[in-house]
Amino acid sequence: MAPENHNPVINIAARMTQMARQHPYKKAVIAPQGRDRAGRVTYAHFTFAQLDADSSRLASGLEKAGIRRGTRTILMVRPSLDFFSLVFALFKAGIVPVVVDPGMGVKRMVSCFAETDPQAFIGIPLAHVVRKIYPKFFKTVETWVTVGNRWFWGGHTLDRIRASGTEDYKTAETLSDETAAILFTTGSTGPAKGVVYTHGNFDAQIQHIQDHFQIGSDETDLPTFPLFALFDPALGMTAVIPDMDPTKPAFVNPERILEGIANHGVTNMFASPALLNRVGGYCKKRNIVLPSLRRVVSAGAPVHPSNIEQFASALTDEAEVHTPYGASEAVPIISIGSREILTETKQMSEQGFGNCVGRPLEGIEVELITISDRPIEAWSDDLLVAPGDVGEFVVKADLVTRSYYNRPKDTAGAKIPDGDGFWHRMGDLAWMDNHGRFWFCGRKSHRVECADRTLFTVPCEAIFNNHPHVARSALVGVGPAGGQTPVICIEVIKEKRIRKKELASELLDLARTHELTKSIKTVLFHDNFPVDIRHNSKIFREKLAVWAAKKIKTKPRPSPKKRG
Repeated sequence: MAPENHNPVINIAARMTQMARQHPYKKAVIAPQGRDRAGRVTYAHFTFAQLDADSSRLASGLEKAGIRRGTRTILMVRPSLDFFSLVFALFKAGIVPVVVDPGMGVKRMVSCFAETDPQAFIGIPLAHVVRKIYPKFFKTVETWVTVGNRWFWGGHTLDRIRASGTEDYKTAETLSDETAAILFTTGSTGPAKGVVYTHGNFDAQIQHIQDHFQIGSDETDLPTFPLFALFDPALGMTAVIPDMDPTKPAFVNPERILEGIANHGVTNMFASPALLNRVGGYCKKRNIVLPSLRRVVSAGAPVHPSNIEQFASALTDEAEVHTPYGASEAVPIISIGSREILTETKQMSEQGFGNCVGRPLEGIEVELITISDRPIEAWSDDLLVAPGDVGEFVVKADLVTRSYYNRPKDTAGAKIPDGDGFWHRMGDLAWMDNHGRFWFCGRKSHRVECADRTLFTVPCEAIFNNHPHVARSALVGVGPAGGQTPVICIEVIKEKRIRKKELASELLDLARTHELTKSIKTVLFHDNFPVDIRHNSKIFREKLAVWAAKKIKTKPRPSPKKRG
């Protein structure tokens, strides 16, 4: 019997090529190109056969330009037909795209790029302007490619790269553990880090998504987060690039989203909680129903049950909102649908049990370990928490990434060796109920350690979110761990007129009625919470904690009583 090969040949681009053979004339990517005189959106598209052929030409041309297998290549291209062709060309050639979210700010972005010692740069003209302004961050780059018009800089243009290539390109026989891409986290819950994805990781992700969501070959997706769009050609779905600014999902024009759904009969949509809320609210006010949608997937931050309930009102009885849980390093690992949320877990979440994120996907191991901020050198079952206790998520699966690029200390802090494998520490806290469901309680780094107890953000905030004048709340700790003062920051519903002093009193009365929140005695009002730039949903509690500390320090003290 032949020995099992633990490092087989896998190239994630092969899945797209396979779809091109099976459905050559099916549309793979549809991109808005502008509007006609009547204001109707116009589109361009690639069929699967065209995407396969164009990505082969680009892969061939990039190799001739000196960008070859293993070359770390900065990719700064907006969602477009060229974006899809380029990414699959890079995968086919075994070239390693380095992707950073531009919304994190230019200086942080170029610093992330420099961390990977990039050897090639592919970008739109504006991206080349950025690299000219910050030349020291790109000293290692040897080959430049402009997507669009090349101005005063040298290098290649994508058009010339394409013209020099051929369609009979042979896809590189990359191995399962070979680096496929370096994707940076946003830095919304810590420093931005380059997550090393292998071809095996991507392939496993595709398989788990396909199996869990039962995606059919006749489906069309509207991915409002660009990186998730790249799964579509590998899944055989048509990707409709939405007419929106992907860096500002909280401010999307709902009409443009609905237009894309209606124009193409979209069956699947990915939406951050912020976009879900904006579009769902628009639909509910106008009694709009979206009959083509079979599923909506919302992730990137905790999704409030009321947000899910609002959007579900725009779906047919057969459709669901799914809220898969994961992170840049491991996604998806757990999931739950809106039917179970709205009929079973919603009420418990509002009472402070946490957000139910569901059960692990088939073939993915998830456990909870004792809360600790220190690295763990080796796995032991002694790390596991008692049933019902809050602990840190750890996950072990084929889709879990092994390391951060050039950050051994961060890798050691996030991974627990276990024989030939490892567990990844998610940095999130949860407890598990008797039905095998996990209840998310917040980030480990956001817990508030008081002198006599530890408070977790999501359960505590749910109590305050029940008040009709509260849009959202955020629990932060002021002072050193072990003696922190818990402070609840409140963002009010802007449409309602309130007296903050009276509202603060009502909220403190509400806090005293719950064991979870009775120790919270400080309420602060904030006009607009700082949030992450990728999904516009994760609250920057670290920034709020600094703000709260200053506010408490400067709050006027009550005048001393006069002695009579």
